[in-house]
Amino acid sequence: MASAVSSSLLFATGCADKGSSTPAAAAESGGVAASSSAASDALSAGPRIAVPRPGPAGEWPMAGGDYSNSRFSELDQITPSNVQGMHVAWAFSTGTLRGHEGQPLVIDNTMYVITPFPNVAYAIDLRAEGQPLKWRFRPENAQAAAGRACCDVVNRGAAFYEGLLIYNLLDGHTVAVNAQTGQQVWKTRMGDVSLGETITMAPIIVKGRVIVGSSGGEMGVRGWVGALDAKTGKLLWRGYNVGPDKDMLIDASFKPFYDHDKGTNLGVSSWVGESWKQGGGVAWGWVSYDPELNLIYYGTSNPGPWNEGQRPGDNKWTCAILARDADTGKVRWVLQVTPHDMWDYDAVNENILVDLTVKGAPRKALVHFDRNGFAYTVDRTTGEVILAEPFVNVNWAKGIDLKTGRPILNPEKTTEGERLVKGICPSLEGGKNQQPAAFSPLTGLFYVPTVNLCMDFKARPVSYIPGTPYIGADAPESRGPGGYGGEFIAWDASTGKKAWGIKEPFPIWSGVLVTKGGVAFYGTLDGWFKAVDAKTGTPLWKFKVGSGVVGNPMTYTGPDGKQYVAVYAGIGGDMGLLIAGDVAVNLPYDVRERGTTLPGLAKWTSWGGELFVFALDR
Repeated sequence: MASAVSSSLLFATGCADKGSSTPAAAAESGGVAASSSAASDALSAGPRIAVPRPGPAGEWPMAGGDYSNSRFSELDQITPSNVQGMHVAWAFSTGTLRGHEGQPLVIDNTMYVITPFPNVAYAIDLRAEGQPLKWRFRPENAQAAAGRACCDVVNRGAAFYEGLLIYNLLDGHTVAVNAQTGQQVWKTRMGDVSLGETITMAPIIVKGRVIVGSSGGEMGVRGWVGALDAKTGKLLWRGYNVGPDKDMLIDASFKPFYDHDKGTNLGVSSWVGESWKQGGGVAWGWVSYDPELNLIYYGTSNPGPWNEGQRPGDNKWTCAILARDADTGKVRWVLQVTPHDMWDYDAVNENILVDLTVKGAPRKALVHFDRNGFAYTVDRTTGEVILAEPFVNVNWAKGIDLKTGRPILNPEKTTEGERLVKGICPSLEGGKNQQPAAFSPLTGLFYVPTVNLCMDFKARPVSYIPGTPYIGADAPESRGPGGYGGEFIAWDASTGKKAWGIKEPFPIWSGVLVTKGGVAFYGTLDGWFKAVDAKTGTPLWKFKVGSGVVGNPMTYTGPDGKQYVAVYAGIGGDMGLLIAGDVAVNLPYDVRERGTTLPGLAKWTSWGGELFVFALDR
């Protein structure tokens, strides 16, 4: 396992060479990666991933592939000209049902798989014929968590550090497992499941710190992000996303770009009374990291409850993108993309870090496809909105005011007064939910799985009871304009325009992989795994897997030198559990009301839980 430990050091610190002047090397030293002139030269060279993939190109070392969350791979054996020859090389049953979000990791010819609750971890030996298990780890995981999880019992993946596999449990714990033996090394309680706090997000590891965030925004919890020592599990810092500056780790170093975000204790004064204490703002999505700036980036969820009349004000800092210092957790800037959210537009979607030219100027950018339907190109050093355009059908707002970063509301689609508002687009599922997009520096395009649903919305009064849903609204959904369910699109974040799109009958709830070979991969709720030409969007290949795909494709090089592509099949998550038709055949009708938004989906898929691995014929 020595080589595994060596490679883990590589990507955990992001440092291939201690003497390197790359941004990754600065993550280890804590210094600035390059001079401003060198950085400017790099920016002007064309669009690029801000933080290159650490470690070998043939491994998949962290959830997003790299700290930029680009989900780009430099593997190029599979191309538009030969992808038609892909077939199933092998498959593995996870032994669990429910939503299989996330993706495997591959380090040193070992694949690591994390299941939905009860969050079993598998280490699969890629060197041996038949891909036998090296070990199986079954954690202690409170059964009560399955009943407290808002939107299925999903898990979005693991992280790896110096021979440790580290991931989150649904019941609010973070656990580290010896990657060689499968034995538990440490376990730390981060959330209180009795209050409705669960954890579904994939951690990332920054300079030996495990970055973890909470779930439970629909339960009236108060969201936070914390850092644990990767070797011991000791809590190093925790910053809340709403509440007093002291709790949020806000001090004089806080420099928001917009004047309306400047002030003291805005996480309290923008709420009525003490409603911030049940204010939501959890962080159940993805985390990015810029080593040069030493900032982590993540988004926060909806405020609680959905009934906006019970919480007047901007409700800072919900539905926002936060930048924190990775060492101390101190907040450097915040951009609240949907102030006083009325529509459940969580901002937890991934933030992809890229360097590109926008409006004729080179920018260190953060690209964010928000649930509210707008694609944001943001300066990741300051939080300034450079560009913001709708990437799906949007009618709740008329646009984004670039002078303030705030949406220009359509008064016909606001929900105050507990009135019935019809045809709000996008629905609470968002123009895109947590399913992550990908970026290719070769095409300069982002590949985005989108959702075309609208909703009718009527708020209602609700009282806070710890550990129970704190929602206060009814919001039935239906397909949006055009009648299709979703669209797989290519997006130019330099111009705010769509390059091409492929319409799908159902919302697209899988993540995306794009490769140097020029192929983009995604899956569908009705069980297809697809490959398209990354330049043109031409469909190239598809395969019907055993269940709807809500996981994220990844790719790796096997011990035989061949490129493999892997994806989970297993419908679930919010889309597959709550609003789909009768896909959960093992649930009696008197336990859970069947979804009405996608009643026809059950014709094509049922619950499952399997890993599929593909390769070329040769």
